[in-house]
Amino acid sequence: MIRWMVLLAVLAGPAAAETSVLEVTVTGVRNGRGHVLVAVCDQATFLQPHCAYHGQAAAAAGAVVVRVTGVPAGVYAVEAYQDENDNGVLDRSFLGMPKEGMGFSRDAPMRFGPPDFADAAVTVPAQGGALSLALRYFD
Repeated sequence: MIRWMVLLAVLAGPAAAETSVLEVTVTGVRNGRGHVLVAVCDQATFLQPHCAYHGQAAAAAGAVVVRVTGVPAGVYAVEAYQDENDNGVLDRSFLGMPKEGMGFSRDAPMRFGPPDFADAAVTVPAQGGALSLALRYFD
């Protein structure tokens, strides 16, 4: 009997990593157009189009809470932007400046470009958590 239980445990493979919910309060949303999108990225995917964990909520002037589920414990940087026209991309001017509001965890500064991962890095514990970040508009 015990051998069967061991065999079943081996066949089942390693236990799945615990995941959590990260609640991100995005402040400074200037209007109710479109959606607020949030990405939770590890260092390898920071500022890339394919972060593993995403969430979105309808935009509302002021503050919006976005829940991102399935985030394993670890160190991440959180990116957010208001997609006012719901086209799925952060629109930019011909000079490359964002035309829609954007922000990063720890309100990491954007000086002549996006922040470094280290400036935006936060630790997400196994039980989940909450953080707040502010959008900035450059137009």
